[in-house]
Amino acid sequence: MQVEIVEFPETLVATVEHRGPESMTGQSTQRLIAWRQANGIRPGMGATYGVHYTDHRCVLPEDYRLDLCVSVPQPVADNPLGVITKTIPGGRCARVRQRGSRHDMPAPRWLIEEWLPQSGEQLRDFPVFFHYVNIGPGVPESEMITDIYLPLR
Repeated sequence: MQVEIVEFPETLVATVEHRGPESMTGQSTQRLIAWRQANGIRPGMGATYGVHYTDHRCVLPEDYRLDLCVSVPQPVADNPLGVITKTIPGGRCARVRQRGSRHDMPAPRWLIEEWLPQSGEQLRDFPVFFHYVNIGPGVPESEMITDIYLPLR
């Protein structure tokens, strides 16, 4: 895997906070999709992110945490879907691009367990996050592109 050190810009995001089993993230995703549709944000408008506070393989199902996000130009108004405004902080990040399925991707674990100890870098106080470069029902699994960001000091 090729690691790039990049400057990620501070990014305002509309967020659905998923708390609970990883198998239930589809329901949270549907809430974000419904909010996007209600606000005219189609696929290709705004960048879509997942902020992974925990690894579903390493925590109890009820302790799993994930924020599902889309970049927005202004704060989110109160809404019945529970979508809130958050910020992905800007700063240095290690970035790896993965192509293919987004299910159980090896890149995040490799970045943390293999690359980081050998890199001389230190983690910043923000979790790993994914930029889902191409989304939508027409994207075949084999053509999915995901950029994985590991925040660094």
